[in-house]
Amino acid sequence: MSKTPTLARTSLSALSAVFSAHLFNQARKVQLHAGQALFLVGDRGDGCYWVDDGLLKVHVVSQSGSDRILAILGAGTIVGELSMFDGAPRSASVTAIRASSLSFVSRAAFATTLDAHPEVYRELAIVLAHRLRDIDDAMAATSFLSLKGRAARALLALADAFGHDAGNGRIVIRQRVTHSDIAAMAGIVRENFSRVMGDWIERSLVSREAGYYCVEKRSALEREAEF
Repeated sequence: MSKTPTLARTSLSALSAVFSAHLFNQARKVQLHAGQALFLVGDRGDGCYWVDDGLLKVHVVSQSGSDRILAILGAGTIVGELSMFDGAPRSASVTAIRASSLSFVSRAAFATTLDAHPEVYRELAIVLAHRLRDIDDAMAATSFLSLKGRAARALLALADAFGHDAGNGRIVIRQRVTHSDIAAMAGIVRENFSRVMGDWIERSLVSREAGYYCVEKRSALEREAEF
C-alpha cells in the first residue's frame, strides 16, 4: 500500500470563511527572515500563526544535535494550533526556511471567536484528525521503510505540497529546499540522502536545476515509498 503524505494539512481553508475572517481580522503581522526562529520547543503556547507567505519548518533537535523536520509549512497553513486548545508549551520548534510573513492570533482571541461560532468545533476535529494521521504515517515510515523509501516519501510529500505540473509527467517542486532539509524530513543523515539522490539523478528519476528539484518519474518514487 502506497503512503504518500501531504505536508502540513492543517489549513484554515478547511474551516468556515466567516470563522476565518473573524479570527484573522485583528491579527498581528509577523515578519521572519531566513533562518529566524518563530518559536522554540518549550516556549509558552500563547497563540497560533497563519502563514501568509514564505516557507517554514517544524522541527525537533535530538540530544546528539541531529535535526528532524516534522513538517514543512507553506502559504495557507496554520502553525501552533495545538496550544490554542491546551495552553501547553510548544512541542516543537518552528524556523523560517526563507523570508516569511505570518499573522498571529492570541489564544484569548481564538477562544472568543470559537465561542461565537461553536459549529466550527466539528471542522476543527477533522483538521486535527488529519494531523494525527500524518503523524501515524510518519512513524510507520520511520519504522518500516528503507533509506530510499524514506527519501522518496519526503520528496513526494514536497511534490504534493509545492509541485507544479511541467508536462509529460514531470513535477517541479517550486520551493528551494536543501539536501539537509529533505534528509531531516526523511530522518536520515545528509550523506545517505546525497547518495540516494545521486543514484536517482543518474537514473533520470529526479533532476535538479537552479536549486529546484524536479520529479521526473513519480511512479518509480512511489514504488520506493510503498510499505
